[in-house]
Amino acid sequence: VQLVESGGGSVQAGGSLRLSCALSGWSGGCVEADWYRQAPGKQREFVSRIRDDGLTSYEDSVKGRFTISQDNAKNTVYLQMDSLKPEDTAMYICKRHCYGKNFWGQGTQVTVSS
Repeated sequence: VQLVESGGGSVQAGGSLRLSCALSGWSGGCVEADWYRQAPGKQREFVSRIRDDGLTSYEDSVKGRFTISQDNAKNTVYLQMDSLKPEDTAMYICKRHCYGKNFWGQGTQVTVSS
């Protein structure tokens, strides 16, 4: 089983990035997917969640700027990040909560410069 994030990079404030989280090698079905982020010297924090029924939730500071979505056929979850701010700089990590198992990715770095 592999959970791989991609799409990170360096952008200027106000820019956009689209992160992907692709799960392969698992056929047991999943309940939800979460994005977390961790900045240097800070605790990991919740960013966004999408359930298998499509219900979404967001951390307050990203509401209206980030959009989580999923493509069940590709077993991939996306995080569209717009109007990025320097304080969004962090390692973004995907978690898939599947039936009987949780999977964590290695993360993808997002750096926003002012």
